Amino acid sequence: MASILRKTETTFYRAFGRSAPEGKVARLAFWLVPLYGLLWLASLGEGGWHSFFGFLRWVDSVLLFVMLLILLLRWVRRSLLWSLRSKLALTYLLIGLAPVVLFFTLAGLASYALAGQFAIHLASIRFESTLDRMVAKNETYGTHVARILAAQAAIHAAQVRPLDIPELSVEEENAQHAPCRVALFLNGAPLAIAGQPSDRQPDFTVPAWAMAAARTGFRGIVTDNGHIYLRAIHRETYGASTGVQSVVIISSISVDETLLNAIADGLGRVTIFPTFITSKIDGGENGGSNTGKPGTHITLDDPDKEPIRINNDGATLTPEDLRKTSFSGGAEPQSVNLLDRHIRFATNVPATQWATGKSGGLFLTVNSVPSLLYQRLFDTSLVFAYAFRIAFIVVCILFALLEFFALIMARRVSMSVTQSVADLYGATQQIDRGHLDHRIRVTRNDQLAELSRSFNSMTASLQRLLVEQQEKERLQNEISIAQEVQANLFPHGRIGLPTLELHGVCKPARAVSGDYYDFLVFHQGMGADANTGDAAAIGMGIALGDISGKGISAALLMATLHSAVRAYRFASEELVYAESDDAGVNAAMNTPAQVEDRGELFQSPSRILSLLNRHLFRSTQPEKYATLFLAHYDVGSSRLTYSNAGQLPPLVLGIDGRVRRLDCGGTVVGLMDGMHYEEGSVQLNSGDIVIAYSDGVTEPENDFGEFGEERLLDIVRQYRAQPLEVISEQVMQALQTWIGDAEQPDDITLVLARQV
Repeated sequence: MASILRKTETTFYRAFGRSAPEGKVARLAFWLVPLYGLLWLASLGEGGWHSFFGFLRWVDSVLLFVMLLILLLRWVRRSLLWSLRSKLALTYLLIGLAPVVLFFTLAGLASYALAGQFAIHLASIRFESTLDRMVAKNETYGTHVARILAAQAAIHAAQVRPLDIPELSVEEENAQHAPCRVALFLNGAPLAIAGQPSDRQPDFTVPAWAMAAARTGFRGIVTDNGHIYLRAIHRETYGASTGVQSVVIISSISVDETLLNAIADGLGRVTIFPTFITSKIDGGENGGSNTGKPGTHITLDDPDKEPIRINNDGATLTPEDLRKTSFSGGAEPQSVNLLDRHIRFATNVPATQWATGKSGGLFLTVNSVPSLLYQRLFDTSLVFAYAFRIAFIVVCILFALLEFFALIMARRVSMSVTQSVADLYGATQQIDRGHLDHRIRVTRNDQLAELSRSFNSMTASLQRLLVEQQEKERLQNEISIAQEVQANLFPHGRIGLPTLELHGVCKPARAVSGDYYDFLVFHQGMGADANTGDAAAIGMGIALGDISGKGISAALLMATLHSAVRAYRFASEELVYAESDDAGVNAAMNTPAQVEDRGELFQSPSRILSLLNRHLFRSTQPEKYATLFLAHYDVGSSRLTYSNAGQLPPLVLGIDGRVRRLDCGGTVVGLMDGMHYEEGSVQLNSGDIVIAYSDGVTEPENDFGEFGEERLLDIVRQYRAQPLEVISEQVMQALQTWIGDAEQPDDITLVLARQV
């Protein structure tokens, strides 16, 4: 199944010259599209499955929207936001343009809300002003009526006659609204007014709640039989001595087009709807059902949008129905410029249902323009209004200029940043291709320019370092060759005599060592063994030295010292051979003393040290010298003859545990000319171990001090019965542990010899 789906995807995308996506989100979005079409076809049928397929189609559409949104975000991040220029542009839109848009949006909404509220406030104030005049007249009428009734009661105590109130009958016509109708009640009973015109006679009934409200007074907008009125109720009492009487005065003005024209004067157009509105549907005053007639309770909805549902019977009032029953006043406002846009604001005006006394509201709208409201706001100070308008325009122009300047600066900064990054990116590509001579052209003087200069400097340094690396590799190769050559200078293989075991090791602190050790075997003469023709060994030369300094210079001097020692030893051996061959000749010439002298000259360590001192002093710099220990071991006598030229005295660890120091000799070789060296000898017994070492063995330090001679002796004592290779390895391990992670301070050389 999975392969069939994948094949279908590949075929579809290949038809458009594209490759099929690999991501799960893209694949899911691809199959959600045909699934939506199938669900749409299934939902067209009739029956119980219609709603079910409709729900599935809704779920499919939601999933498809989410998948497409994820793919869009991925595409934006991968394509649009890959380059720094796109990121900076988006950043500018977010932190630069977005606040401006939000500012103007909020300013527009705030201006709309403030202007609308101001227009509603002006309309409400005018309604309140009319009500205030009605209350004031009611108070005046009430006082006057009470005075007349009190006088009439004194004359006609038995009956109440219609009142003749000139003030009421001759009330001037108010051209701003319909005539004010007045109703009088004496102790709750209607009271007729003589000579009252028909257009001023009350055309309403007075419910019980209104008579009760007269005690505290009432003023406001009411709905009565589908019409809207301004009504005020006032109660006046008189006759405290003869019995308190109460007079209730109810004045009413119809809210019609005439009154709304006065309310909308200078505002625009005011519209009020006579439908009584509450916040919820209820069943009327006595729990009965509403019928949708004017004055019933309806939901508080926008009449310009959805129909308004009424109670439980499902009847509706459409916006057209509301417009037919609405009252409007004023003229449609005219815009003076493009910015002078129409503002339509709505509010819920508090109102009372006259029949029931329930509180609610009426829907009131005001259609105006900012220019009219601006004139109403500053109608008392035209000079100040003009100055304020000019100042506002100037601020807006300055703000626009500032924003334009910010846009230009942001573009320049963005271009400088993106250009620098593009140059750096291109330079890295060139460096990656091996073009180390590539340099970034720098024309600015800022941090990004300094970064480009640093990149150029880094590239130049990298180019120089590569050259130096090549030179270093060449030198390293030469050092490796020197290391290999030096390794050949040290003894190789197992070297020893039947009566003497030998072992030596040198561990350089660097690539090559300045320490020196050597083993030289002396033979009695060629042909001593008739079967093999080899010369029999009669002695062993042991050398251990330490050149001043480290590294290449010390290694070169070490090679010089090595060659000189071997040259003198080989010359000594050749002279010994010559002595053996010419023994008869020397005896005939009676010169045995000369032959013996030649043998001592080249087999005596002290004589060789004197020759080496003269050779090094004359062939090296004055500051170059070496410490050197030379010894000659005689096989026949097991005696070790030695001379020490400034080297740490080798130790002889006897079988009985006694330690002897081989310190007879003199100063270092190569420092001063004409030096002579003393010579000593020591008899080696079976099991005695000679320990010769450089200062790299005893002088390494850590927090506990130097490694020292005693630790060296302790290790040799502990492993003295083991082969010399094992003893040497244990000493090296102890030294490594003592040094730890620190760098090896000096070359380490150790020579061990044991008498069998």
